[in-house]
Amino acid sequence: MVIPEIPNMDTLFPVILSVPPEKRLLKGREKVLFLSQYARTAAEQSAKKAGISLAEFPKNEKGTPLPFLGYHWSVSHKPEYVAGVVSLKKIGIDIEKIRPYSTGLEKKVADENEWALYPYDRSELLFRYWTAKEAVLKTMGIGLAGLSSCKIRKNNSKNHMTVHFQDHDYQIEHIAFDNHVAAIVTDDNTRIEWILDNPGETAP
Repeated sequence: MVIPEIPNMDTLFPVILSVPPEKRLLKGREKVLFLSQYARTAAEQSAKKAGISLAEFPKNEKGTPLPFLGYHWSVSHKPEYVAGVVSLKKIGIDIEKIRPYSTGLEKKVADENEWALYPYDRSELLFRYWTAKEAVLKTMGIGLAGLSSCKIRKNNSKNHMTVHFQDHDYQIEHIAFDNHVAAIVTDDNTRIEWILDNPGETAP
């Protein structure tokens, strides 16, 4: 099948949607199923913004997103927000809520050399590190078992960092909003245009 010419693929449109209040009350499997589907809605909106029409968002038996008609996609969801993005290249997106955590989690997410790169409050920085590494692992189709091999390599700015994994450097862009942080893998040739469902964003 021939892939039609695509406009705007020098720009990625990650979409973040607020979970409706009534859906935040769901429990168990019903909640997981809704959030998973709603994250696909975010990915669908990302595709439409780029001029792409995707009918399917397939996954393999391990739950890893598979390309459809040559397009890669990635999603993430939390109880209050979901995120999705579509790209011609391998892509990863992740979202986390900033919340209290143990010092043990700090050691799991990054080592002291990585912490020394950023002179920021660790209470938010931990989630920037976590989402950056998770976005890279999603790009590679690898689970959290690869977390310890991901290393924050460079302090570019508060909302941009470099992650090193398997002999390659990945550029990350963050956005902070409503006590959440989201991260996406990008490169020097790609512009990121975040699309947020009115959650009081803090732009990069």
